[in-house]
Amino acid sequence: MGNCQAAEAAAVVIQHPGGRVERLCWSTSAAEVMRANPGHYIALVTLRVAEERQDGDGGARRTVRLTRVKLLKPKETLLLGHAYRLITTHEVTKAVQARKEEKVRKAQQQMEESRQKLQSKARAAASAAAEADEAAEENDNDSDNFDDEAALDASLDQVGLHGSEW
Repeated sequence: MGNCQAAEAAAVVIQHPGGRVERLCWSTSAAEVMRANPGHYIALVTLRVAEERQDGDGGARRTVRLTRVKLLKPKETLLLGHAYRLITTHEVTKAVQARKEEKVRKAQQQMEESRQKLQSKARAAASAAAEADEAAEENDNDSDNFDDEAALDASLDQVGLHGSEW
């Protein structure tokens, strides 16, 4: 019973940029791998299978596979049974720059949306104020007409053309 062994021993799999695959049969730190490969970072590779998607023309269904890469800190340990990839510093700087640009783009988009909301609120407030001014002018005109009628009645009373009440 003691001589049962796995067909293939668990190993740390490291994929190099040139396509070479290195297998280590022991756990090691990311710092050791980076020291052995200067100018490279080590990243954990995880494969996620997303839902099936259908082509636009009603064609065949396809399963979308997403590969996610997480950069490791030098003090982290590479575990047996996991796949890792060496990534050049140039690729890392490009990815970090792209992430920063995406954040800036999202922030600008949110600022533009909030600016448009404020402008629409300001326009609504201005139109409401204009309507209130128009309503106030109409009320002023109505009271002016009433004042004119009262003055006319008073002048008619003075002249005696207005009928007297009994």
